[in-house]
Amino acid sequence: MQILDGKALSNTIKEEIATEVVQIVANGGKAPHLAAILVGDNPASQSYVRSKTRSCEKVGFKSTLVKLEATISEADLLAEIEKLNNDADIDGFIVQLPLPKHIDENKVTLAVDPKKDVDGFHPVNIGRMTLGLPAYHPATPHGIVQLLKRNNIETSSKNCVIVGRSNIVGTPLSILLTRNANPGNCTVTLCHSRTADLKHETLQADILVAAIGRPEFITADMVKPGAVVIDVGINRVNADNEKGYKLVGDVAYNQVAEKCSWITPVPGGVGPLTVTSLLSNTLRASKGEIY
Repeated sequence: MQILDGKALSNTIKEEIATEVVQIVANGGKAPHLAAILVGDNPASQSYVRSKTRSCEKVGFKSTLVKLEATISEADLLAEIEKLNNDADIDGFIVQLPLPKHIDENKVTLAVDPKKDVDGFHPVNIGRMTLGLPAYHPATPHGIVQLLKRNNIETSSKNCVIVGRSNIVGTPLSILLTRNANPGNCTVTLCHSRTADLKHETLQADILVAAIGRPEFITADMVKPGAVVIDVGINRVNADNEKGYKLVGDVAYNQVAEKCSWITPVPGGVGPLTVTSLLSNTLRASKGEIY
């Protein structure tokens, strides 16, 4: 069993981005500028945004945080988004999810200018990705693809089973892994809550991706010997330590690791690459590579 070390790969990619930014600035260009809108005080969202800010500093990006109260109206939030759409200095921005229940996330997604949609959630970018056109790919699926590619994991003609069909991870990843590309050319099965015999499906997987949001849901008896296991989950469970909790994935790591050829740890697997992918998209936006 080998570890798919997302943290180490993230650091490598950040170094590559930082080197390119230095060159851009030296040639008279401007540093890429990433902004984030944070609504409310969700601890997980705050932590994620802080991580993005630190990463921007590390690679030489400018960063802006727009902090808004949880009580903000939908109309006022849409107005803030329009300000960022029209700010020529900002290359890309994200609206941190989840949003308060009184705000329609679909309206928010549609309000973001596709040219600045470095989260890759806008239907224009999803459509372009589906057609194989240049697009900003959703950050987590893009990170998973990079993890496979840079570790030279063969995907062509392999069976890939994805557990979880969210618009953020499962569905776009299924598109990326079926493309005629490298990585790609997988035969993908996208499983979900209505899948009749999930264990039967997961046992067919050469590459198994768990993105269901249930702590340690994937157990050893659900994994084919020698499979590559990608664990997207980050779940807090009670623990007898100073914090009172620990982070675990959607995979029962201690059970499953013994059966795998490769596996991502939690934390330190997919998570760091999500932020790195956001930086990569912002760099591309600053260079006008997509639109």
